[in-house]
Amino acid sequence: MKQLTLKQSFSVTGKGLHTGAHITAEFCPAPDHHGYKISRTDLEGAPVIDAVAENVLATTRGTVVGRGDVVVSTIEHAMAALYAAGIDNCLIKVDGPELPILDGSAREYCEKIAEVGLIEQKAEKEFYIVKQKIAVRDDSTGASIVALPDTDFSIDVMVDYDSPVLANQYATLDRMEDFGTEISASRTFVFVREIEPLVKANLIKGGDLENAVVIYDRVMEQDELDRLADLMSVPRKQVSEFGFLQEKPLIVENEPARHKLMDVMGDLALIGRPLKGKIIATRPGHTINTTFSKKLRKELKRQEVQAPVYNPNAAPIMDNNRIRELLPHRYPFLLVDKIIEKGENYIVGVKNITANEPFFTGHFPQEPVVPGVLQIEAMAQTGGLLVLGTVDNPEAYSTYFMKIDNVRFRQKVVPGDTLIFHVSFMTELRRGCAVMKGYAFVGDKVVSECEFMAQIIKNK
Repeated sequence: MKQLTLKQSFSVTGKGLHTGAHITAEFCPAPDHHGYKISRTDLEGAPVIDAVAENVLATTRGTVVGRGDVVVSTIEHAMAALYAAGIDNCLIKVDGPELPILDGSAREYCEKIAEVGLIEQKAEKEFYIVKQKIAVRDDSTGASIVALPDTDFSIDVMVDYDSPVLANQYATLDRMEDFGTEISASRTFVFVREIEPLVKANLIKGGDLENAVVIYDRVMEQDELDRLADLMSVPRKQVSEFGFLQEKPLIVENEPARHKLMDVMGDLALIGRPLKGKIIATRPGHTINTTFSKKLRKELKRQEVQAPVYNPNAAPIMDNNRIRELLPHRYPFLLVDKIIEKGENYIVGVKNITANEPFFTGHFPQEPVVPGVLQIEAMAQTGGLLVLGTVDNPEAYSTYFMKIDNVRFRQKVVPGDTLIFHVSFMTELRRGCAVMKGYAFVGDKVVSECEFMAQIIKNK
């Protein structure tokens, strides 16, 4: 799959939830590997903030990212809309310290994205693939997020409030394509009892009954309700029973839970990659959401490339017979057993290491270790199959090493290991020459890596 960006720019305008200021945000196409970035156009030099988890500065009633003194808040609804649309690269230009709250949902963002459309880019889409259970928990609140392995993205959210109006609710999203119709219109919500503390914290200056679901669930005198309305500079409202006070009725009974699901998605977007896995969020909030995203970001920064998924039960794209048709190598120097995945710019190969490998006779008799140079050779053979895939009649060509750089050996490889090679183009193929980056994995660990140049030449 290729990375995606917007086909053209679009803008949204409205007031900020916390500042009350009139704000315009422009969403612009961005180049490959750009990610999500936010530019504060109202500040000198239009400083740019990477919308990634390690830049989260605060999580009170919204997610705030920043760099130094430059901050942007309430980004989660826009992030959720971009993430759900499969957009990898976008530059957001905003003329204020937060994104507009609009009607309290992501609906308008989704509509504008659908209106302008998307464009496919050259770079391959890079996923974060959940391979084992990942969990974070806050014992003080009972909040938790768990990620489990799955072939695609899905999310379940459960919320629980001590409230006669909003108690237990559940929401789920099984297909990202359904976000626009099932989740995006769900609005943010607030309890009446929370309003005064939030105002005293200099927040929700732009909140009103048109951009939030307001929940009345504790007995308050009408005079107190009028005082809160005056404090918020909104019209007074007569309230005689518990319930929801917003101008428009709930779109669905579990709208609050669906909005919490949207918030989780918006904060997951700060991982910087689309995720393949099942998310189960219990009593989520921006603090636990971003803590989870930070945990995954640390894992991404630890390894430049995540280990490919290897399912030994799946049929290979190229078996050993096909590889022998394309490569001239033979025993004992054919070092790729099969190809399990291939894209336009990358390839994944497998080599099973047995105790019968001929080089173990001398390397070393008492402690067999796969020579590092043979790991590099196996990577190069895998890369050769990638390059040969770019020409017609590949059987008529051979691949030759030209240069090797930045070789690193991180862990020894021994009998019983399964080596998985991930090789990708670093530059476009020119005049039959390709510069490639190769990684060798055992399990989830990188055991060796290198950069190399190879050339394909037609056989005489």
